[in-house]
Amino acid sequence: MPFKRNILCIGAGYVGGPTMAMIAFKCPQYKVTVVDINPERIAQWNSDDLPIYEPGLDQVVRAARGRNLFFSTEIEKGIQASDVIFVSVNTPTKNFGAGAGMAADLQYWDKTAREIRKYSRSNKIIVEKSTLPVKTAQAMERILTCGDTALSFDVLSNPEFLAEGTAIQDLENPDRVLIGSSQTAQGICARDVLVEIYANWVPREKIITSNIWSSELSKLVANAFLAQRISSVNSISALCEKADADVQEVARAVGMDSRVGAKFLNASVGFGGSCFKKDILNLVYICRYYDLREVADYWEGVVKINEYQKERFILNMLQVMFNTLAGKKICLFGFAFKADTGDTRESPAIQIAKRLMEERADLVITDPKAIDNAKEDLKGAIGNVTYVEDPLDATAGCCAIAVMTEWSLYKNLDYREIYRKMAKPAFIFDGRNILDHEALHNMGFNVFPIGKPPLTHF
Repeated sequence: MPFKRNILCIGAGYVGGPTMAMIAFKCPQYKVTVVDINPERIAQWNSDDLPIYEPGLDQVVRAARGRNLFFSTEIEKGIQASDVIFVSVNTPTKNFGAGAGMAADLQYWDKTAREIRKYSRSNKIIVEKSTLPVKTAQAMERILTCGDTALSFDVLSNPEFLAEGTAIQDLENPDRVLIGSSQTAQGICARDVLVEIYANWVPREKIITSNIWSSELSKLVANAFLAQRISSVNSISALCEKADADVQEVARAVGMDSRVGAKFLNASVGFGGSCFKKDILNLVYICRYYDLREVADYWEGVVKINEYQKERFILNMLQVMFNTLAGKKICLFGFAFKADTGDTRESPAIQIAKRLMEERADLVITDPKAIDNAKEDLKGAIGNVTYVEDPLDATAGCCAIAVMTEWSLYKNLDYREIYRKMAKPAFIFDGRNILDHEALHNMGFNVFPIGKPPLTHF
């Protein structure tokens, strides 16, 4: 029996792979193919060792792979055979030329648009899944329709709102699915095709539609608002430490206000991940392009507070450990930017680790899923660093533990045994406020949480 639709995704990364796996899992009537220029990544998607760790992803991929979900490097063939093409390529922050350090680097997106035009033999619906600046859809449409072509290309915006660590849950039961299109009859017809795909499992009232520019901007704004909440509570954590207040108590009181809400009010060493910083800087760049200087400065402040929080954490470690870290063995608990993922992109642990090595500390890094990425992130960094999977082994002989990632396993370790094996005085810097600080203090640790008075023995 032939498939009802042929869906292609160009890009087999953190967004493309899981999203297509869920579509294939929920829609056996569609053939879903994911292509990528990286043969090693495709080989991993076709193996039992997936390139991405996400709770529940293994089960979804295994259920659909080989049935109606396929991973391939044959980009040309995939484009020719498809009706709907999701574009999910990398759009990192540009590190050269105009806009360096802020604007999105669109070279991979541009190349993909040109490949779609080159290899297409039939009309296509193109779906922007990558995070892109406003008006990018218009640029893609111009690339696709330039020259002599009788083909029709309808470009839609369908931003992802996934949170790593809960991506499968977010895909299966999303808060909303946003689809932006041109408001022409043809654009709305193309939009309805995408609505029909998601409606196989997402309630219709959660599928919202807009014009294409609003959709593109909504992704940047959503991430900016979430990051702003984290930077806001982190700025207050610095005040709490000076005023002997407890940031968790403050956040709880504020979060119970129904106008504010409790989510994203956990003070920490700082936010990370592939989206927050990149999307805010992109938003800043767009605002400056339109000469909205005050707006740009406001959002840039969110990133500045995040950098301040990481540096404040380091300087606090240096100060309380008697103003020298040289030769001291320090263990980082976690390297992923958040729990339940192996992703280390923009992880606060990267900057913390490099700064500790600048202070000539001897680092030991442990993480249940991110050690390989940590090795890559610290490649070429000058200093002593070792990697140990078992956190109990990792802490032996250390002067201090710094909690970088809120992995639940760190809450339930045998800290009495850890304390026994550590150098004294022993310090814990809880960059995620996940540990029982009173209990640790009673064991003998000097405990330094975020946004709370320290518990010390001196």
